[in-house]
Amino acid sequence: MSWEVTAPRPSVRPGLLERLRQGPVICAEGYLFECERRGYLQAGAYVPEVVIEHPEVVRELHREFVHAGSDIVEAFTYYGHREKLRLIGKSHLLEPLNQQALAIAKEVAQESGTLLAGNLSNSNVYEEDEASRHTVRAMFEEQAGWAVAAGVDFIIAETFQHAYEALLALEVVKATGLPAVVTFAIHRSGVTREGFPPEEACRRAEQAGADVVGLNCIRGPRTMLPLLEGVRRAVRCHVAALPVPYRTSDEQPTFQSLRDPEREEAPFPTGLDPFMCTRYELAEFGRQANDLGVGYLGVCCGGGPHHVRSLAEALGKRPPASRYSPDMSKHAFLGTDPSLRADNRDFASEL
Repeated sequence: MSWEVTAPRPSVRPGLLERLRQGPVICAEGYLFECERRGYLQAGAYVPEVVIEHPEVVRELHREFVHAGSDIVEAFTYYGHREKLRLIGKSHLLEPLNQQALAIAKEVAQESGTLLAGNLSNSNVYEEDEASRHTVRAMFEEQAGWAVAAGVDFIIAETFQHAYEALLALEVVKATGLPAVVTFAIHRSGVTREGFPPEEACRRAEQAGADVVGLNCIRGPRTMLPLLEGVRRAVRCHVAALPVPYRTSDEQPTFQSLRDPEREEAPFPTGLDPFMCTRYELAEFGRQANDLGVGYLGVCCGGGPHHVRSLAEALGKRPPASRYSPDMSKHAFLGTDPSLRADNRDFASEL
């Protein structure tokens, strides 16, 4: 396959690294889970066919996340790679899906003045042999090529359990000349598939040229935060943290390992509702992570606009959605406004 890199076009808007130097940057992820919840994407293969079948849904979701405070519109090409489309017998949709996803994201980024990000994700077929590396590299190269052609501001390479697969994706991104964000997914073992602790994986990514390194997905706020301390100490570059919004614990540190005592089957991936974090828990995570020196923050699988807004406000931002942030002072029964009926306020104790 021939693949050529077109030099990125200069932009008059502040780029990712400049924005990070100015303060925290928020990136909303989690499109797979949100589209599945809305009934536009099938759990299991998790292929983002919604991009082609219902582009209006993806466009509106981008807008909702920007409205809530995301500084970045990430093209919905996660799991939109050759292997996933082969799995469902639709390899012919590979290029149209990627180009459509990038076009939708670009439209929203341009209208909102946010950054446009391309996306590479874990391939699920990576192995430590030359044939596998060649196959996966080709998958990354074609997706990166389409992202460059669309004029993205930077490329996110995310959710890697294999550190060497992440480094392979990073090589491809660096060849484009664009800034690279590389994030690792850390399972119950607490290490990558090669046995690297997260700080070592991030250190290697930084040394290989990543501009932002960190963690995304798999772990909730409570079990991701301790890992971020080691990452922050190990690297000098910007650090990213995008947890899933679920109440993981030391005993059940990942959303795959969560168990519901009320049900026999494992909750992951479609029965996680009882474990959902509140918006306030995401806000607290954002404050604590930012205090550690983590400046690239977001929410991954399961996150909704209300989580993004709460995270943004915790970092001192006031996105458009803040106009509608809760104000319980005027609640009919729980409010404190003096104009409310006194008997309603008295009834509050019975609620």
